[in-house]
Amino acid sequence: MTNKYQAYQYYADVTDPLRAAARFAAPILGQLLQYSWPDLPGSHALRRLAAGYEVFARTQLTHLRPPFGIDSVELGQPPRTIAVREEVVDKTPFCSLLRFCKDAAEPQPRVLLVAPMSGHFATLLRGTVKTLLRDHDVYVTDWHNARDVGVEHGRFGLDEYVAHLIRFLQTMGPGAHVVAVCQPTVAAITAVAVMAEAGDPAQPRSMTLMAGPLDTRVNPTTVNALAKSKPIEWFEENLVSTVPARHAGGGRRVYPGFLQLTAFMNMNLNRHVDAFRNLFHHLANGEDEQAEAIKVFYEEYFAMSDLPAEFYLETVRVVFQEHALPLGLLQYRGQPVNLKAIKRTALFTVEGEKDDICAVGQTVAAQEMCSSIRPYMRLHHVQTSVGHYGVFNGRRWDREIYPRLRDFINMHQG
Repeated sequence: MTNKYQAYQYYADVTDPLRAAARFAAPILGQLLQYSWPDLPGSHALRRLAAGYEVFARTQLTHLRPPFGIDSVELGQPPRTIAVREEVVDKTPFCSLLRFCKDAAEPQPRVLLVAPMSGHFATLLRGTVKTLLRDHDVYVTDWHNARDVGVEHGRFGLDEYVAHLIRFLQTMGPGAHVVAVCQPTVAAITAVAVMAEAGDPAQPRSMTLMAGPLDTRVNPTTVNALAKSKPIEWFEENLVSTVPARHAGGGRRVYPGFLQLTAFMNMNLNRHVDAFRNLFHHLANGEDEQAEAIKVFYEEYFAMSDLPAEFYLETVRVVFQEHALPLGLLQYRGQPVNLKAIKRTALFTVEGEKDDICAVGQTVAAQEMCSSIRPYMRLHHVQTSVGHYGVFNGRRWDREIYPRLRDFINMHQG
């Protein structure tokens, strides 16, 4: 069978230089029209040509993590600007534990923000980080692109993911809080259960699980149905490929980011087509502010990260097909995971009313699973009028969800 990754690489090798040329030509043509030939007959047609170049250039996919670009945050009343710098606190071949250090800031609750390993980089949570930084000492799991991880570093599956979270919480030390977004809610609740069973002093004071597939038997979505529509062997044969030899992870089996991106795009294809159509018209009409918002979004959206094949296949099988967590069948390193061991960690679950990826009911299921947590240490919130990304990004996250999360963490700070 043809290596799908190699076929994609051939396509990228042919088309990327064309996009690079278009990216170079578009601003030059725009500047000539603006400063040299503003009254040239047919200049509107040339502006549309420049806009076409720009739109074509923006369809390029990248495999490098974009910068977080967070260099300051406003704290206190009246607000004062505090400098922020990134620091790698711990690092493995698969992930960096990134801390956003604030200069001259008083101690704040330490929060481990667990980013998804789902085809995009942790920078997809940039807005989440910015908001959390107001009141917290923020750490982030900055997962590396699997195609850049050499095969000599071995496998990376669900067990390895959970082990990373345990290691990072131990690095942060006792008294931390964990916030997991979407896919890693399963790994986060597993890590907390394992630490609780072991009496680990670094088990977190609270865990917040946001829009996660903890029990996908509840209100199954299109994503859930797809995961159950084929046997796991089909996913391995059709969606797993091998990284070409030219990359650092050459020979590693992965679920390529471009396949995940294709799946995401197809879920809302008309919306993406409309976005690029709007981008073209904004550029052609000189509506720079509106165009910039679309460009910024797709720069992040088209930055792809490959998933290790073991992690992808185990997630599909264990989480979506076997429902091992809600059925009490989940194991970590060959041992049963006992969610009832969680007693000292408070639980906050958050869902979005219009979430079409992790539907209402799938995340709150954790409240019943963690039956040993006392009632006063639990909280659930359904945010009206938001979809999946609105749970952790955007205006309603910032103004309605975050204040509840902040107060919950403060309540269980110690």
